Amino acid sequence: MRPVKVALDTGGVLHMAKRERLTVPMVRDNGGLREATWDEALSRAATGFSRVLDQHGPQAFGMFSCSKATNEMNYIAQKFIRTVVGSNNIDSCNRT
Repeated sequence: MRPVKVALDTGGVLHMAKRERLTVPMVRDNGGLREATWDEALSRAATGFSRVLDQHGPQAFGMFSCSKATNEMNYIAQKFIRTVVGSNNIDSCNRT
């Protein structure tokens, strides 16, 4: 077994540096995954968000934050879900 490098950032997130780790975005085409550019992957994600918003409204979205993230990270995440998406479905593991 190869050693795994682990780094802990200020938000308490573990970053693994394994050889098997994806280094490029992947998108699904015809039931399979293929490599894509960042522009294509982000465009597909934005299209998916827009489609769900159009079909089901903002209450179809929710956000779950982590107690190990910084206050700043949690603030920007809840700000995004409220202002960009329009949902108040926000929770965290702080109360568990």
